[in-house]
Amino acid sequence: MFDYTARPGLLNGRVILVTGAGRGIGAAAAKAYAAHGATVLLLGKTEANLNEVHDQITAAGHPAPVVVPFNLETALPHQYDELAVMVENEFGRLDGLLHNASIIGPRTPLEQLSGENFMRVMHINVNAMFMLTSTLLPLLKLSEDASVVFTSSSVGRKGRAYWGAYGVSKFATEGLMQTLADELENVAPVRANSVNPGATRTSMRAQAYPAEAPENNPLPEQIMPVYLYLMGPDSKGINGQALNAQ
Repeated sequence: MFDYTARPGLLNGRVILVTGAGRGIGAAAAKAYAAHGATVLLLGKTEANLNEVHDQITAAGHPAPVVVPFNLETALPHQYDELAVMVENEFGRLDGLLHNASIIGPRTPLEQLSGENFMRVMHINVNAMFMLTSTLLPLLKLSEDASVVFTSSSVGRKGRAYWGAYGVSKFATEGLMQTLADELENVAPVRANSVNPGATRTSMRAQAYPAEAPENNPLPEQIMPVYLYLMGPDSKGINGQALNAQ
């Protein structure tokens, strides 16, 4: 596990947006950020899940989060602009952006992968992530110390058979992170890095490995050290790095 212990109040006063915040790693990250003092924007497509995470955070006495229902598959450019306007009006800046939302799509040989399935995975995992990043970047630049964290995968660092569009999308994620990090280096108070969560007890993992015993993998809450490290001031100066949660 990534060796880091976050101190209490690490993220006090920070405003952090988390995609896919309704369940799994996104929900765990949102709760961890809130527990360390951040105001979290919970972005996802299933409002009921987001409301549940919202209620858990407020019940724990942490800063009240904001529920942001947003469908990355169907969102149009003007909706990204409206989201940025909402964040600017409410908070005046953004201190952190965790790109967590993605889909696996069919696990199949490329030869048998339909163009429709390929494009759907790439749209949600790459195009929407780019749109969100580019739209919110001006707000991140208004922070004194902002961090963008991209969720990668081992199959986005070395190609593996049958991972199809998902593997390709995670290579694109690494490329987007590296390009952004290089452009921001010594230019803006924003850093960009990627995290490979590794095998984690989530519904997506169960979908990818139906025969696997889930209890052999850590819970999302157990892999939070790297997520907290990258969102807080202790990672200032870390830019363009591909880190592993485990």
